[in-house]
Amino acid sequence: MTAARQLRLGAFMRPVSIHTGAWRYPGAWRDANFSFPRLKYLAGRLEAARFDAFFMADHLAVLNMSTEALRRSHTVTSFEPFTLLSALASVTNRIGLVATGSTSFDEPYHVARRFASLDHISEGRAGWNIVTTSNPDAALNFGLEEHLDHAERYRRAREFYDVVTGLWDSFADDAFPRDRESGTYVEPERMHVLGHKGEFFQVRGPLNIARPVQGWPVIVQAGASEPGRQLAAETAEVVFAAPNALRDGQELYADIKGRMARIGRDPDHLKILPGAFVVVGDSVEEARKKRALLDSLVHYENAIGSLSIALGHDASGFDPDATLPDIPESNASKSGREKTIDLARRENLTVRQLAQRLGGYGGLSFVGTAETIADEMQEWLETGGSDGFNVMFPSLPAGLDDFVDKVVPELQKRGIFRREYEGTTLRDHLGLPRPKNRFFA
Repeated sequence: MTAARQLRLGAFMRPVSIHTGAWRYPGAWRDANFSFPRLKYLAGRLEAARFDAFFMADHLAVLNMSTEALRRSHTVTSFEPFTLLSALASVTNRIGLVATGSTSFDEPYHVARRFASLDHISEGRAGWNIVTTSNPDAALNFGLEEHLDHAERYRRAREFYDVVTGLWDSFADDAFPRDRESGTYVEPERMHVLGHKGEFFQVRGPLNIARPVQGWPVIVQAGASEPGRQLAAETAEVVFAAPNALRDGQELYADIKGRMARIGRDPDHLKILPGAFVVVGDSVEEARKKRALLDSLVHYENAIGSLSIALGHDASGFDPDATLPDIPESNASKSGREKTIDLARRENLTVRQLAQRLGGYGGLSFVGTAETIADEMQEWLETGGSDGFNVMFPSLPAGLDDFVDKVVPELQKRGIFRREYEGTTLRDHLGLPRPKNRFFA
């Protein structure tokens, strides 16, 4: 008898809820984004539920929104991911710790060193979410007048990946004998000097830290545009995708895994985990009422700010009760813009309706009982829509507690989610091989 495919579950935790109204929900922790004791509790609950990973997105600027939208935003203040995850590594034992590292506004040596450190501190639980950074305001915080061109960002990201992974391979796994009798701490012949010279970077190396526990921290990628999909096929081990419906998920899944096969990568060495906003109730009606209450807490200024970010274009001057006008391309996220315009056209939404949808959360949502949510997740898993999900919670702590206490046991009962961790590292959890060192046998 063939064992059932296993669902992989990450938890999207920055912001702790992506929903703009979450901090206003009755009983919600209003300071959860910026409270270590709160985040420690949440990480502990997720680990007890055997989640694969705690996923920290990141922003390198206050999000580009109007003053009135900013006034109501719970994303304004949040911890820097490496600092937080290093702290959480000391109070957790198994759950993976995934942080975003920008390839547009950082240097490969910095990123390689931070992630190698996090992997050692956590004893093999680190993951790097490669992003090119879509927020154009971030450029203003790094000495630039405007953001890098979209295509250039992806070329830079590809070279950035090559440099970082090369630096992680600076030392053979047996390079540090630490032999007291001979006085040999490190074998220099088991150290490689990278000597990289490319279009964007010149990096001599080697990295001044031993090879990570996992060989390389797990590589995560989120882009769904054409260059994003190609980058994922060439480099990623986890894709945090954002399809809105099962058929979209199946198309993305088949496309990226097909690209992998064509370039000689094993498609099983990539896990595709769509972001899924999950609202749990004791009945479907109760869950829908929770979602309706949550959506009602989104102020229009927040909603129009979210729409502007999604479009890469200021929407504050649009007629709220008219349909969406033609939107020129921008240098922000291509896939986000296309998805938003497609949603508006497909459902013939007014600007107000579209903004309200995005102001809460406009992506893939599962709203129902533990059983109906498990039904949907199982369908995605078994029909080539995904390998699991990066779960987004409606409010904290109740939304997370509902998922852990109700949905996880239902998934376990069906035999599609673990009851115990399979190993100690994030690669163990995800069923991913440890990369070979490209310079040493």
